[in-house]
Amino acid sequence: MPTRALRGATTVDVDEASHLTDRVCTLVTKMLERNAVDKDDIVSILFTATPDIHSVFPATAARTIDLGDVPLICAQELDIAGGTPRCIRVMMHIDTERPRGQLHHVYLEGARTLRDDLPD
Repeated sequence: MPTRALRGATTVDVDEASHLTDRVCTLVTKMLERNAVDKDDIVSILFTATPDIHSVFPATAARTIDLGDVPLICAQELDIAGGTPRCIRVMMHIDTERPRGQLHHVYLEGARTLRDDLPD
């Protein structure tokens, strides 16, 4: 079965652990639901966060929705002038027969404009 990458992003209004956890869990859940991905089809998830996020690792947030046995890792996003602040990005590797063009990437909150070239 081919492995594909599914993308997503969200932002937080404030850098607080509970708020970030809620936003990350909402994003990951929507990515799975929108693409009919079963947890067992997840190979790994890479999270990045902008340098203004300090409250909690996004991977720690994802573990609260039963992803503790999925390989998760976090990295710091580049600090680009004019970039979207308080932003968490996700690259989820999944095993799926679906062609790349049929995957639905999910961008929420202030991250919606990051990829306005993608169809809904």
